[in-house]
Amino acid sequence: MFCDVERLRALGYPVNATRGTAGYRLGAGATLPPLLLDDDEAVAVVVGLRTAAGGSVAGIEESSVRALTKLEQMLPPRVRYRVNTLHTATVRAGAAPAPKVCADTLMAIAEACRRRERLRFDYAGPRRNPSTRLVEPYSLVSFDRHWYLVAWDTDRTDWRTFRVDRLTPRTPSGPRFTPRKLPDTDVAAYLAHQLSSRTWPFQAIITLHEPAAAVTDRIWPGMGVIEPVDDGSCLLHLGADNPRDLAWMITSVDADFTVTKAPPELADALRAHAARCLNAVRRAQAPQPRRSLDIS
Repeated sequence: MFCDVERLRALGYPVNATRGTAGYRLGAGATLPPLLLDDDEAVAVVVGLRTAAGGSVAGIEESSVRALTKLEQMLPPRVRYRVNTLHTATVRAGAAPAPKVCADTLMAIAEACRRRERLRFDYAGPRRNPSTRLVEPYSLVSFDRHWYLVAWDTDRTDWRTFRVDRLTPRTPSGPRFTPRKLPDTDVAAYLAHQLSSRTWPFQAIITLHEPAAAVTDRIWPGMGVIEPVDDGSCLLHLGADNPRDLAWMITSVDADFTVTKAPPELADALRAHAARCLNAVRRAQAPQPRRSLDIS
């Protein structure tokens, strides 16, 4: 037992002697000792590092590549084979490049959230002049290839969401604050609701005549928010740049629905969408002219 403890200490693991039946206990040290990973854990770490190397956080790409290189050199052949097989068979596609976020900015916001300290930053909104904001930061949320800060805006006395790639923190941070109760117990759900209801010029509330659990998987991130009503229906809150896109998203859910609240332009967009689909069916069902055979 004593030899095993000394061997662990020689590898860099802090092992502390304790009273009682336990005898010894691993402790936290100032240096990083060797990690002991099983095969599945090693594959998971490699996949995570490769994802980080091409992710949305600026400044960690090179660190991720260096760590990945060191780890792959230490992998046993059986694990290296699994990692390489997964890498060569995988293609990343279908998503536009995410806006880069400075790692130092993320850390400054995260520290303010953890310490419950007010945060002042310069913010450049999509359609407004740059402004300086003072907030009580609540949480960072990674959502649909973007980083967001959910915070209480002290000047507007209301909850707000901010794109992290559009803000520049000012230092030092402000005084500490007493946390407020968030309007929703799930901060990710709250952010999704804000994005679907506040940022679009055309917004709608649709009653879907199916239970929420049946349609949740048909709503992609950022499209809208489902609100349960009863065992047979739910509300879909969503928004779009124009009525045509709004009509397309509503019908893509593939459920019977009633328009509960929407701009008047949505009715025309739904009629046009229905007519287009009906005309397509009629053309498909129409008898096709027979082609004559030229026999010579």
